[in-house]
Amino acid sequence: MQYDFLKHFPRRMKSVGLHFMLIQNSIQKTTWKQYGFSTGAEQINMIFAVLLYIMEQSLREENCTMDDIGAYIDTINVQHFHKNLNYDECRQLGDFIVNVILCNEGKAMYFEGFDFEEQEYEPMHISYVANRIVYVDQEFRRTSYYLTDDGYNLLLSTLEIENNMKLTVHEMIFQMHLEKQSYDRAADEIKNVFNLLRVQLQKIQEAMGKIRRNALNYSVRDYETILLENLDTIQDTKQKFQNYREMVKSRAKELEEKNINVRQLLPKEEEKLNHLRVIESYLNRTIDEHQKILNSHFDLKALYTRELEQLSQMSLIQRFPLRTGLYDQVLKDADTLTRLDYFLRPLFNQDAGKAYNLNKAFQLQRPSRKRTEADSGEELDFDEESWRREKERLRQEKLKKYEGSLSCLIRHASGKDGISLLELENELDDGERAELIPSVEIFKEIMVELLKNREIDLTALQKERSEYIQESAGDFQLNDMLLKLADAEADAGQKKIRRVHASRLEDGNVVAFSGILDEDGRSRTIRCSNVRLRVFREE
Repeated sequence: MQYDFLKHFPRRMKSVGLHFMLIQNSIQKTTWKQYGFSTGAEQINMIFAVLLYIMEQSLREENCTMDDIGAYIDTINVQHFHKNLNYDECRQLGDFIVNVILCNEGKAMYFEGFDFEEQEYEPMHISYVANRIVYVDQEFRRTSYYLTDDGYNLLLSTLEIENNMKLTVHEMIFQMHLEKQSYDRAADEIKNVFNLLRVQLQKIQEAMGKIRRNALNYSVRDYETILLENLDTIQDTKQKFQNYREMVKSRAKELEEKNINVRQLLPKEEEKLNHLRVIESYLNRTIDEHQKILNSHFDLKALYTRELEQLSQMSLIQRFPLRTGLYDQVLKDADTLTRLDYFLRPLFNQDAGKAYNLNKAFQLQRPSRKRTEADSGEELDFDEESWRREKERLRQEKLKKYEGSLSCLIRHASGKDGISLLELENELDDGERAELIPSVEIFKEIMVELLKNREIDLTALQKERSEYIQESAGDFQLNDMLLKLADAEADAGQKKIRRVHASRLEDGNVVAFSGILDEDGRSRTIRCSNVRLRVFREE
């Protein structure tokens, strides 16, 4: 399925259908006007008030007959709605709400939600209220009403969870699905968590915009609310999500290594691996969003404080008429122009002139500890700069090894049918072997990335690179390095690379490269499945 977010779409539409069918059954009825409820808002409020009463009686496991509903409507009408209704009319109104609107006059209600996987509409049955026969005082037979699952879902969806609890609830659900290895549902929940963080960041940005326009229009209560929400969000979320990310990475790595070294993944395992990649992607975005909220939280506090201080300072500004205070005084005495800088200096925020204090000159001067700390800080900066240069040199050397290994693969796979690892192992001499596998970790990472991407379209990558400005990554990136090698070959006059394809061969052969050194200098043997590489160039 191309758009994974459209999975379980009918389940979402069931929640929409609960509200839609209720409004549709109510808005088409003119009976409301007989009881004085003329507007849609009055009608919906009365319907949900009755639903809540039925739910309360259902939770208490008490009877909820039409007489009870009529008495309830009569009570709230006298206290709140103030419609000109007697008890019999209230009972008739209750019968109309329950049997006509909620039960659709006994007719089954269905709402159709489109199933994008089956390519057809799925009818979903909707029922708000059910009934059963009860005996009042062990003599009178009555009909008692109670809520169905749909009725409970409808009412529970109208009562929002407190903002400071939403993130905690979704995080708990995400953790539960992750532990049960229900990665499809865990992916949906981490999207919900990311959306909540994005909404919180937007709230902060909107609040900062209001404060910049006029801090007096932003109340202290709103400021306190958003600060408390920020503190609840940033309390310990980042560390938790970092732990989740490490867990997801380890599980995805296990599946990837199983796919390369042991056997090809089953379709269900392949789907799990895809969901884990989606979860890892959203966890990275969630951690970034958390950091933005943390920074914006302090920016909001600083902005609100600064704006209020500026507003308080405005009350200290002394205003005077420019004509009588300046022009008339200059016309009376032209010598005042020589002292005009005293008048203009505050307009340009100029500091007042400083005077030399002789008392300070004769005081005992003691050495400053801050100066000593500043000097030592400069030495630390120098050492840090040397360390950074050495670290950058090692990183460049490692990237050169990645580039040499990938270049060797492309050079040998440029034939018509490409080349397999088994064929490559037999063709390589000692020099090319060292170039192809500079270390166990580098070769393994390149093969994992090639198999993960399967087919890489360099034409599309070059187009994307020309349309978007992206920061260069510090570590090895397969796509960026392929583009770099393709550009270098094109500059050297070779045919341009269009696509790179990697596929695992099911021939049962195991390729072994022995005597390979790892990053610790120990001799290792690499065993992996046979993989065929193809490089397609322009004709």
